[in-house]
Amino acid sequence: MQCPTQLEGSSPTSSNYQPGLSFSLVSALKSAASSFKLSSGEQLHSLALKYGLLRSNVFVSNALIHLYARCGHLPCARQLFLSATLLNTASWNIMLAAHFRCSRPDFYLDHARSLFEEMPHKDKVSFTTMIMGLARHGSGAEALALFRSMMAAGVTPNEVTLASVISSCSRLKNPAVGMGKMAHAVAVKCGLDELILVATNLVHDYAVSSNFDDAEAVFGGMSEKNTVTWNVLLKGYAKARLIKAAISVFDRIPEKDMVSWGTMIDGYLLSNSLEEALLTFREMLKDFNARPNEVMLVNLVSSCSLHSAISEGQQLHAVILKAGLDCHPFVQATLIHLYSECSRMDLAFLQFQSGSKENISSWNAVIAGFMQNKDLAAAEHLFAEMPEKDVVSWSSMIAGYAQHGHHEMALGLFREMWSAGIQPNEITLLSVLSAVAGCSSLEEGKWLHDYINRSSIPLTDNLCASLIDMYAKCGSIQNAIQLFNYVRETYAGISSWNAVICGSAMHGHADASIALFSDLLKTRIKPNSITFLGVLSACCHAGLVDIGRKYFKSIESVYYLKPSIKHYGCMVDLLGRAGHLEEAEKLIESMPMEADVVIWGSLLASARTHKKIEIGERAAEKLARLDPGHGAGRVLISNIYADDARWEDVCLVRRAIWSGGLKKEAGQSSVL
Repeated sequence: MQCPTQLEGSSPTSSNYQPGLSFSLVSALKSAASSFKLSSGEQLHSLALKYGLLRSNVFVSNALIHLYARCGHLPCARQLFLSATLLNTASWNIMLAAHFRCSRPDFYLDHARSLFEEMPHKDKVSFTTMIMGLARHGSGAEALALFRSMMAAGVTPNEVTLASVISSCSRLKNPAVGMGKMAHAVAVKCGLDELILVATNLVHDYAVSSNFDDAEAVFGGMSEKNTVTWNVLLKGYAKARLIKAAISVFDRIPEKDMVSWGTMIDGYLLSNSLEEALLTFREMLKDFNARPNEVMLVNLVSSCSLHSAISEGQQLHAVILKAGLDCHPFVQATLIHLYSECSRMDLAFLQFQSGSKENISSWNAVIAGFMQNKDLAAAEHLFAEMPEKDVVSWSSMIAGYAQHGHHEMALGLFREMWSAGIQPNEITLLSVLSAVAGCSSLEEGKWLHDYINRSSIPLTDNLCASLIDMYAKCGSIQNAIQLFNYVRETYAGISSWNAVICGSAMHGHADASIALFSDLLKTRIKPNSITFLGVLSACCHAGLVDIGRKYFKSIESVYYLKPSIKHYGCMVDLLGRAGHLEEAEKLIESMPMEADVVIWGSLLASARTHKKIEIGERAAEKLARLDPGHGAGRVLISNIYADDARWEDVCLVRRAIWSGGLKKEAGQSSVL
């Protein structure tokens, strides 16, 4: 649009207009701006031109600049600003704020920076406007640097300045050390620390960084608190999974709003307490009489999916229908995912059929569901019928093939995706690398690695781990270690460490695997259950009984992890191979879970190796109870008897094998 032409030569002079006209005009322009009535403002602009007020009255000029900026016409505001004969600091501040208020603030961010630098005089409003704008548009570090400049220039901040600075501290991914404390000190010095806006932001900053002592100190010292203040403290405890502290805060909130209820429910979900989350949700509906929003319901349904809680999920489905929220695409996809996770593909497909077929996320969810439930034919049919496919569609199919051992099909579909011009994302690449590892196709794996480098795809811990795992499973442990050494200081997290530790163990390099584990313990990265599987496997291959015992005990005593049945299996195998069968048997008896066929089979094999007949008999008996059709166990006990020349027992066992129709599965080779 064009601003009214600024021709004031033939207009009455400023001395001829009625007294008070400028004041009335400024008031009217402010009213038009606040109600976004641009047409009324343009008429007032013409009136200002007629009476020569645009060049003679800075307040009228500023009100017009504010009008156009407020109504989203920044070019007109800039034109008025640049052509104005009278400008003051307020004029500059109005234009500065306009750059951050427009529809494309990121585009105008550099213009705002330039404007700020050109300002002849900067006051606290100038600094505050710039700090607020930078903080809100992802430039928190720059906002904090500007605050330091403001303090160095001797400009006293106000409560809005400090709230923006403290908020910037909270949003930084790597918070500046002591920056929040410094802002707190400035607030105290300026006497602003008890203002509710500043204090609430301080509570939030301390809570986000899990500094709950200071958060509680500020919170307790506030003479006045609003619901937002209570909510920020509640959110801090909930996100830190300090559920008891969160409950204490929640119970004391005098006036709970939807954010309060939603935060408490999220806290329970983060703490894996679905039952409590649902009880709180029910209490909210009953006492608060509120209409739940779609985000809250999606979070609850997703948690039901994780716990396979279909009954609770269906009740939430009823709430969704009653609230009319089933039309949202992500709600539809979440419901399909719920029924898929609960192995009710009939209900998942029914939900898909009842929804909009234009919703690509629903197509992706039902395809992933069929793949997960091993109905590959149904997934393939739907994939072929899709009106439009995105990277998620392709990735779901590729991941499904890879997970179910159809590695060649996964790679074939990836090539088809590539030919269709669809760029893979990280999820796609993880699945393809898994398929490559399954096929032991080293050349294809090297091509993928090269593609990741050529395409400048960001390396993540999971992607690095998949590449390392691929090289190890394709027989190239040297490439795996070389890649790990390249990423260990920058991208490697626990997944990458696990991949190289397990890969080294798998290749029989026990010393290297244990040395890597020792290196891991010197970092800030904590080992997890997979790490210990790799280390125990290495000890098993090398017969390192004492070291294996030490690491096994440390799982629970040092790292507070619960050993799984696989950890017990590794220890039984390690002890059995080393001839400590009595200890292995005692370990099995002490297990908090029932030993499986693998563990008893391992003990039985060790019993034959070390000629421990009685232990072998007990292991064979346990195997027969767990799996009556386990022919290999019968063959092993038969061989134990044969080694001891107990031919009558050999005949009895083999007769039982023949009469029961038991078979020992033949070995297979991918070469011959």
